[in-house]
Amino acid sequence: MVDSLLLHSPAKINLMLNIIGRRNDGYHLLETVFQFIDLCDDLQFTVNDEAVVRRLPGNSPVAAADDILLRAAMLLQSRFQVGMGANISIDKRIPIGGGLGGGSSNAATCLLALNQLWGLGQSLDQLSEIGIELGADVPVFVRGRAAWGTGIGEVLEPIELNESVYLVIDPRIEVSSAQIFGAQELTRNNDPLTIRAFLRGSGSNVCEPVVRKLYPQVGEVIDWLSQYAAARMSGTGACVFAAVDSHEQAEAVKSRVPKQWTAYVTRAMNRNPVHQQLGLLDK
Repeated sequence: MVDSLLLHSPAKINLMLNIIGRRNDGYHLLETVFQFIDLCDDLQFTVNDEAVVRRLPGNSPVAAADDILLRAAMLLQSRFQVGMGANISIDKRIPIGGGLGGGSSNAATCLLALNQLWGLGQSLDQLSEIGIELGADVPVFVRGRAAWGTGIGEVLEPIELNESVYLVIDPRIEVSSAQIFGAQELTRNNDPLTIRAFLRGSGSNVCEPVVRKLYPQVGEVIDWLSQYAAARMSGTGACVFAAVDSHEQAEAVKSRVPKQWTAYVTRAMNRNPVHQQLGLLDK
């Protein structure tokens, strides 16, 4: 029986983000498109017989007490009364607070990994239900396919998209999603879109004007990158991305990125690489 796994936990981008209403509990009703990119955190999971879940020392800037990755592990352990534990190490590459879903991806990777290592036998549907307790973006990583997302982002319809090359720029600031979604000036009653309209080129990120106002550094990145290609913010920011024609073009633009920002040349993926590593592609 396998007692250790090393998995590549990917970032995501939101190719568009529309808000069409708000629930009574305050959550926003969204329309969005999720696609994975090959900017990944590396997560190592090793079973222990101490019934203790611990994060080993590493480069994560997130305090262990605040880490959604550990919450995911402990939720599984408690829910199924697991008598085993896990040692978890992380090599963090995805920016924190950048709208790339690194925390949600790590939590989903944890659910998928420990489901196997602890022999829980839960389906992707069941793990997605657990994932939504941790965060609205967790289910798309659990299900592992690029998707059209509705509801609060957890109602997912798989969608096949071009696996483009993207230049992603991190302005090295963290944006508070709660602050953006709580902003009075955020428009919350936009007209609904359809997948067909999106594929024909409709859709934008409706959070962008608010983020530009509250975090002008993000607007500077959007304006700079727009010189080279159509630039868009992912989620509530702070990271900005643009599709380019080739890896070579992305590297050429990256070489011009101002030094106060960090740039990544990435390729989009319609499948979560964790699913390939765990043999879940046909699930």
